[in-house]
Amino acid sequence: MTPPSYAEVDAGVRRAIAAYTQALDDGRTDDVVATFCADATVEIPGMGTHEGLDAIRAAYAQWTPRRPQRHLVLNTLVTDWTADEARATSDVIFLLKGREGWAVQVVGRYDDVLHHDPDTGRWRFHARRATFLD
Repeated sequence: MTPPSYAEVDAGVRRAIAAYTQALDDGRTDDVVATFCADATVEIPGMGTHEGLDAIRAAYAQWTPRRPQRHLVLNTLVTDWTADEARATSDVIFLLKGREGWAVQVVGRYDDVLHHDPDTGRWRFHARRATFLD
């Protein structure tokens, strides 16, 4: 089997990030959880570290949006990859709509490790760590 090209890995990683982000902002917890591997870990400042799909599902169920929100994920750079694993870093800006309109709530960065699922052809998060700027 021919190893995937950088372009193929990059496209798959970006699809995983977009699927996660849109599901998160729409409050679709099951779709968020579907972007993670069974043994995944997610670490978000102020929200804790969650390991495994049950813990991840419970955490994201508590974070269902109550107001319109958008996570703008940009400057994604796949820094290392094989046919089975990829590492990526992305900048994130979190916007929340309030009474006065949209406002920036958080600026930060995601550091991700994703694994390729050969059964579905999709990339899934194995580890997602967020850091926020003060």
